[in-house]
Amino acid sequence: MGVGGNFWDLLKPYARAENFDFLRNKRVAVDLSYWIVQQETALKGNIRNPHIRLTFFRTINLFSKFGAFPVFVTDGTASPLKSQARIARFFRASGIDLSSLPAADEGISIERNKAFQKCEKECVELLELLGVPVLKAEGEAEALCAQLNREGLVDACITSDSDALLFGANCVIKNMQPNSNEPFECYHMSDIESGLGLRRNQLIAISLLVGNDHNLTGVPGIGLETAYRFVKSVSDDEILYRLRKIGGGDPQVFQRDVNLESSSVPSSDESPRKTKARHCSFCGHPGSKKAHLKFACQYCSSTANEGCIQKPLGFKCNCSSCDLDNKEKEQKRNENWKIKVCKMIASEQNFPNNEITEMYLNKQQQYDGDYHLSWGSPKMDMLVDYLAYYQHWEPSYIRQRMLPMLSTIFLRDVASNSKDQLLCGQYEFDSIQRVKTRFGHQLYVINWKKPTRETSSEICIPSEDHDTEQELGIADESTDLLDEPEALQIHIKDGCSFLSTEEDMVLVQNAFPEKVSQFLRNKELKASKSRRKRPVKTENSESPKGVQLSITNFYRSSKVPCHEKPGEGEAGCPKISKDTSGEKRDKEPIRNYSKSARRKLLFD
Repeated sequence: MGVGGNFWDLLKPYARAENFDFLRNKRVAVDLSYWIVQQETALKGNIRNPHIRLTFFRTINLFSKFGAFPVFVTDGTASPLKSQARIARFFRASGIDLSSLPAADEGISIERNKAFQKCEKECVELLELLGVPVLKAEGEAEALCAQLNREGLVDACITSDSDALLFGANCVIKNMQPNSNEPFECYHMSDIESGLGLRRNQLIAISLLVGNDHNLTGVPGIGLETAYRFVKSVSDDEILYRLRKIGGGDPQVFQRDVNLESSSVPSSDESPRKTKARHCSFCGHPGSKKAHLKFACQYCSSTANEGCIQKPLGFKCNCSSCDLDNKEKEQKRNENWKIKVCKMIASEQNFPNNEITEMYLNKQQQYDGDYHLSWGSPKMDMLVDYLAYYQHWEPSYIRQRMLPMLSTIFLRDVASNSKDQLLCGQYEFDSIQRVKTRFGHQLYVINWKKPTRETSSEICIPSEDHDTEQELGIADESTDLLDEPEALQIHIKDGCSFLSTEEDMVLVQNAFPEKVSQFLRNKELKASKSRRKRPVKTENSESPKGVQLSITNFYRSSKVPCHEKPGEGEAGCPKISKDTSGEKRDKEPIRNYSKSARRKLLFD
């Protein structure tokens, strides 16, 4: 999807590896069709409505783990060019010859299949119940994501379409999995400009040459490497104009431009070009062989009384005459290569397509709304009914899975001076249990308290019957794709039920600064007490009673000589003769004894 020719491989060396803390408190535009297509191609097994399940859990993870503010974008009416490309891609995958297909009528747009439209509609209904803003683009969803990013309404785009960079996006996130320790790829347009030396118009030119979602073939015979080399030789401001001139069918136009550029390059010698200087066949440097046999030339390192040094195999002279000749040959090869590429471009009919170029340059706005982005609270009752109908989940299971998202929204509201002090209208903030490190990021484990007498079945641990996916046999790779959060546990103590969630430290600090200060004081007090109880070790001090000795001290204190017995011992221990001085036995290596003998010497 996006630019053809493995375009992502060209950009991957300049991608940043970011962890999930990168999106905290940032707005992100999500291409919803990317998620739907991903679950269709990756999930295996008989799973009930996987698109609803994936959208539900990933949206919760974006709120709770990433701390982001997601904005979902759906596709509008596809352009006629993309509709034709979809038909061509389908028949190409089916192995049908494209030349036998009738040409599609111009201006006719073909929508996606009914199954995809149904999945998209159900996901939009779910997102609206979650209180997340959903926008519908006039055309491509990645075009609207890029427009929101370019205008500063969102900080990044989540999509796998490389077209987003061509539409003007500044930051594109690809391959993001919340339940994985691996960082996700983040492509910044500034890094691409500094690394590859390509700007937006040049990227558009590459897509026109190698193919894209609106023209699958591009120019036959031109691959990604050739397109990159050709586009980089022209400035960003002139590349689209040059392609239009070459596409007229006259490659001599570009040849005149090449000659003009070569004549404008200043030469090291303003005088007319001279013939290449004569070189010695013995040392390979300028001069005659006869003169170099008597006296060494200035390029050879031998003494004045000796001749030149014979040139090695594969020798190349680096004199000014040879350098100038090599540069002229290289320039001539580049000019011939450019003319060859221009001929291939000129042979392509209707190239470049101005409609594709104008679409990438955003000549038409992708959204007619007022861009009012707001995030509301989830409609729990309607959400429970919706998921119970489509997924056959119990209400307690749905509320339990929703709790991480609800706790994040609750802490945000408290930080913004909200009067509501109860999570879900039932749980109150009790204490900070501990600090937990997850994927290299530190989080607070928060205890929420609720009196037992008010406990209902709204939030509880689901039974094994609710986890129908395990019974249906989901593959291991599908579990990571679904991004299902960990199950929460409820503990009852002193007449109250306690529920623990993992929250961002900064968010908890902003919402409950007094609780955080109390937790840090208690933590410091415990650390000081443990330091006072810890004994001060000295070199000559013996280990206190009850403390395990080191391996050396243990063997020294427990080693007992093996008692002598006539013949061998019961365990096969060889007879060891007594030595009054003890020097002979101490000097004899213990490893020479058998295993049973060593055991008796050490532990008898």
